[in-house]
Order: sequence, then C-alpha cells, then structure tokens
Amino acid sequence: MTPLTAVIGKNGVGKSTLFDAFGFLADCLKLGVEEACDAKGRGGFGKLRSQGINEPIEFEIYYKQDRNARPITYELSIDIDSFDRPYVKKERLRQRRKGQRYGWPFSFLVLNEGTGVVWKGEENGQQIEEGDRNFDLFQLIKDIEMSDDREESKKTEFVELDDKRKLGIATLGSLKQHPRISAFRQFIEGWYLSYFTPDAARSLPLAGPQRHLNIHGDNLGNVVQFMEREHPKRFKAILEQISNKIPGIERISTEKTPDGRLLLQFNDRGFTDPFYSQKMSDGTLKVFAYLLLLEDPSPSPFICIEEPENGLYHNLLETLVAEFRAHATGRKSDSQIFLTTHQPYLVDALEPSEVWVLEKGDDGFAKIKRSSEDPIINNMVSEGLPLGSLWYSDYLDVR
Repeated sequence: MTPLTAVIGKNGVGKSTLFDAFGFLADCLKLGVEEACDAKGRGGFGKLRSQGINEPIEFEIYYKQDRNARPITYELSIDIDSFDRPYVKKERLRQRRKGQRYGWPFSFLVLNEGTGVVWKGEENGQQIEEGDRNFDLFQLIKDIEMSDDREESKKTEFVELDDKRKLGIATLGSLKQHPRISAFRQFIEGWYLSYFTPDAARSLPLAGPQRHLNIHGDNLGNVVQFMEREHPKRFKAILEQISNKIPGIERISTEKTPDGRLLLQFNDRGFTDPFYSQKMSDGTLKVFAYLLLLEDPSPSPFICIEEPENGLYHNLLETLVAEFRAHATGRKSDSQIFLTTHQPYLVDALEPSEVWVLEKGDDGFAKIKRSSEDPIINNMVSEGLPLGSLWYSDYLDVR
C-alpha cells in the first residue's frame, strides 16, 4: 500500500467489508476474537466466513515500524471449536535479520491454539519453514528444551495462554522483553477507523479538553478545547485552511453552557453572532473534522475513512485529497491513509498507483487490482486524461 491508498468499485463488491476487516482486527486485539465476531452487527463467525467455505479465517499483515525498519509479517488464523466458539488457531510473527536480503525470515512468535514459543529481544528467532508438512511445533519446543545451547534457552520462552480467544500479541505485547511484539501491538491499537457523522458532531458533550477525535466525532468540541489550549499555532493553521476552503468562516471556538455542556461555535464573516455546530452544514463539519484529525499532535499510524466525499462540494475533493497526501507523505511520524470512495471527482485527484479497483468475480469472490498495473491506464493518465473520468468510462474495471 502507498502512503495514500484508495479503493474503488461498484456497489456490493466488498469495499465496506474490506474497510471493516481492519476494524475486525483491531477489535480482535482489544476484545478477543469471539467478541470481535459479534461486535458492530457482524453477526458472528458464521456470517464473517465466506459462504461454502469451511476453512479458518486468515489474515496476513506486512508491516514496517518506520520507513527504514525491517518489515515484520504477522499471520493470524481464526477457527471455531466443537461448540462453534471462535478461537485463535494460529499466530505467527516473522522478521528478517539485519543484512538478510534473501531467504526465509526468522520466526519470533509461533503459537498454535494458545501454546507455543516466543523469542525475546530485537534480533532473536529461528528459521522455520512451516510449508513443510512434517513441521511439528511440539517437537520444536522439545528440541529447544533439550538443547545444550544455553544462550538459545535464554532467548526463548514457552507460552501457554489460558484463553484461546485472546490474541497472543495482546498478552505478550505488554511485556518489556518482547519489544517487537509490543511495537506491533501498539501499531494496531493506534489504528483510527472513522465512522464520523455530522449529527454526532452536533451533539453537546460535557466540557473538558480531549486529545484525540473519537471515531464518531461527537467530541469535536472537546478536541477544539484541547487544541486551543495546548497547540494554539496548529489550531490557527487549521482555521486558516478552513477559511480558504469554506469562504466566510473567520473563527471557530467553544462556549461552556451553565450545565457544563460544550457548544462549538463558528463565527461567519459579516455576522455579529456566531453560528453553532447544530446549524452548520454537514460538509463544513466534515472538512473541519478531517483537518483536525490530520493536525493531531500524536497522529494515528493508520487512518481509514469510508467515502469521505459524502456531503462535500465536488470542488473541495481535490483539495481534501491534497491534504490527505501531504499528511501521509510528510513528517516521518505521520499516518498512512486508506480511503474507499464512489466519487470520480475524488479519484481525479489520485495517482494510478494510489488506486485499487475491487470487483466481484464469477465465482462470487472479490478480486483487487492496482490501477497502475494496467499500462493503458498509465498511458492515458500521462496524456492528461483524469483517472476519475477513465473510471466513469469503465476503463478501470478489472479485465
């Protein structure tokens, strides 16, 4: 995935499902796999697994802590037991060692049904080719236990979790001796999936500054309080940006009501009295919320936004994409941004390498392809044809 990635496709091909896959993984870490299967109307394990498939649900994440770090691969397999309860069947973490450019990476977490082995520190691990049908985890544990290599025994811990419905990285990632697992756990915990709704932003929360915008945006005023107090220069920059994008907005501030509620007020040029968030348009609230999210002093490493174009004037979309891209490709600590969209005007502002097309095959399963993999698309864009217009004309459909 590029720093800014957008997924497009027709209705019903699985864009929302793909979006929720990230939410499901985050919920697995936070709640455990059984609760994650039932959360947010997912309907349980049986509804999540593809129809006609009896195999486990499997994920593989390829992750880098920063641009110069060695990548880590995380594998997760979820199945159901004899009582139809979801549990963690398998977890793996692998990483190549410093200077290792080729060959099988070194495993540093191997768990089968809550039992296995973990290697401590930043470099330890063992090359395990699990594609070999003869691989036996318990034999591996036995070999390590019987090894004469004392250094190897110091590097390893044998693990047996008491709840197979919890991820191993949730437990081990809280321990100091496992910094790589801890960093990966923090990465997933930091994901931000936006379920922002303007109506939520119009609510009246209790007064009190809050550092981060929550997923629904109903603490928008609290974050404004925090930014006004702790980061006035950043907040001033946000006001300047929104004034350029939405003419007339001169000042945004908060007011505390007698009962301790928080009012978010917008001062419009030409009017003496402010307008409150309850009277502001959906588009104004969304643009303000997105800019506030991007200016978070401690940004999330991964931000997902489903159909950010809803409620926005089409001329704003190019500017919004530019803000997303500048954030994703800017400071070293900034976020990777993932979008889904139905709007060709938004796609016009994207590069072919940033756009993936999702389409359902004849077998009912979805397949995905990056637009830049099609030389015809690259040539047409290089000739000046907008990518969104090509999509509108069906050139981006998977062929």
